[in-house]
Amino acid sequence: MKAIQFLIGFALFALASSLASAYDPSPLQDLCVAINDHKDGVFVNGKFCKDPKLAKAEDFFLSGLDKPGNTENRLGFNVTNANVEQIPGLNTLGTSAVRIDYAPYGQNPPHTHPRATEILVVLEGTLYVGFVTSNQLNNTLIAKVLNKGDVFVFPIGLIHFQVNIGKTSAVAFAGFSSQFPGVITIADTVFGANPPINPDFLGKAFQLDPKIVKDLQDKFINGN
Repeated sequence: MKAIQFLIGFALFALASSLASAYDPSPLQDLCVAINDHKDGVFVNGKFCKDPKLAKAEDFFLSGLDKPGNTENRLGFNVTNANVEQIPGLNTLGTSAVRIDYAPYGQNPPHTHPRATEILVVLEGTLYVGFVTSNQLNNTLIAKVLNKGDVFVFPIGLIHFQVNIGKTSAVAFAGFSSQFPGVITIADTVFGANPPINPDFLGKAFQLDPKIVKDLQDKFINGN
């Protein structure tokens, strides 16, 4: 009887151990190609750490988020980053932030953050924001109009957007659950891929004439 209990206990321990070791940390880069010689490799999932005894206040500091970003572009918005690239002390802490400026009727177009959930706080203006659920939830749009002081959350990995629907400029701050959340802007990625994705493939996927796809690719790749 004791032998059976031991075997059951050992099996459960082994199962728990395999589950505990099977989960990989969330990736902090788009690609990680395996190599055999580490001399030709790069550090994975973060940055090398300096000696903690050498840490200083500047490692955890960034100024300038009070200054408006330049929104004179085709979409009328600007993102000012405060991630591990600007604040080295964020390394391994799993958080970062951005300031987003919107010109009147400017937009942060449909995009996704592959490595982070986002929480958005409106400081000035009126935004129409939303995200779309996955295919398993019937691609449901969840959207809302936000005013000054309102907060909205975009779940990790889901396509989302923000549009300034007011006649004046708008400002928002967003926090992320990653030191380097990454961003994939849908239109730029699909129509701006270089080399271009076959227009016939995209035409079928988007139910568009391939000629229209080629025109879009020309706009996104060449800026025409």
